[in-house]
Amino acid sequence: MNRSRQPSRAPRNGAVYAPGRNRTCDLALRRRTLYPLSYRRGASSVAPMQATARIATLELAETFVISRESQDMAEVVQVEVHHDGVSGVGEGAPIDRYGESAESALQYIEEFAEALGEDPFALDEIAARLEPREWAARAALDAALHDLQGRLTGVPVWKLLGLRQLGPPTSWTIWLGDPDDMGNRAAGVADRFLRLKLKLGARDGRDVDRVRAVRETTEVPLQVDVNEYWTLDEALDALPQLAELGVEYCEQPLPAGDPDGPRLKAASPIPIYVDEDCHRLDSVAACAARAHGINIKLAKSGGIREAVRMAHAARALGLGVMLGCMIESGLGIAAAAQVATLCDHVDLDGNLLLAYDPWPGVEFRDGIQVPADEPGLGVREEVPDPR
Repeated sequence: MNRSRQPSRAPRNGAVYAPGRNRTCDLALRRRTLYPLSYRRGASSVAPMQATARIATLELAETFVISRESQDMAEVVQVEVHHDGVSGVGEGAPIDRYGESAESALQYIEEFAEALGEDPFALDEIAARLEPREWAARAALDAALHDLQGRLTGVPVWKLLGLRQLGPPTSWTIWLGDPDDMGNRAAGVADRFLRLKLKLGARDGRDVDRVRAVRETTEVPLQVDVNEYWTLDEALDALPQLAELGVEYCEQPLPAGDPDGPRLKAASPIPIYVDEDCHRLDSVAACAARAHGINIKLAKSGGIREAVRMAHAARALGLGVMLGCMIESGLGIAAAAQVATLCDHVDLDGNLLLAYDPWPGVEFRDGIQVPADEPGLGVREEVPDPR
């Protein structure tokens, strides 16, 4: 049987017609159009990015008390990265527990302000040029770069990452106090929040009484955070009682690195999540021996990019994933909210604890901190009316 041959297309401009290859070239051209800086080679006329930073003081609505400290205000570092007439903003909350301060974070950003290069999408290359320290400062830079990417492309960061917009509901923190006081404060917010986080670790033998007092006022899910202030014996005594009160999990009961961590994990009737034990990707694997889950905070991890890696690594190890925060404005919370859908539990109430949040944009809706459907992080600074 004779088969008719397909007529060959005439080559354009002397080129050989190759459908598969041409489709590949078309895709490459589209990528170059979307991300021109990532494909630039050799000399460039694009000016390097510039970063400016400042320290901001956030005033709390009420004194916030945990086992090792209390505070009425918090200092954060806020950074703005400028590129080709567009700016991205970010915030980092330095953690004194790890030897960081707003001053040291600001100094770090000023030291590396000219090391960002010219491509805001080259996050791995940028990270390689930054020294591995001052993680809150790096988180601020990382957030600003993600915000800049979103503003350049007109896309929210959560969408750039390929994630959903709505994550789990956030918990509200009932800071450490006497049992009756904690119970009264829980009763006052139980109709607004879908879950509560109770700060424990007073070392006065009344932590179970604190949980009991709160449970008597509400049926919402409870979790507790001891901030490293139990011994093994205290934990083994308290955890079964907390399980009877319906507590869903306990965060960091023992000091970070405590050798009894694996023993407590095996004995605990409720899941153990670690915070102070887990900082960045390289610490996730070790947490599997001592905990059922990890608490990711951008101020510890160095930003969104590392937080995503940590969440996936935790899943591979069979660990639960919690997303936490420090005392932060809406600018800091907005960065964390972009990755909330990767997590089982969310504790993003830092901006809700403030007397005034100067960076609105994250919507608290039905118990959830919802990232904006606007380019980048979707927040903007709001200057208060002086009247």
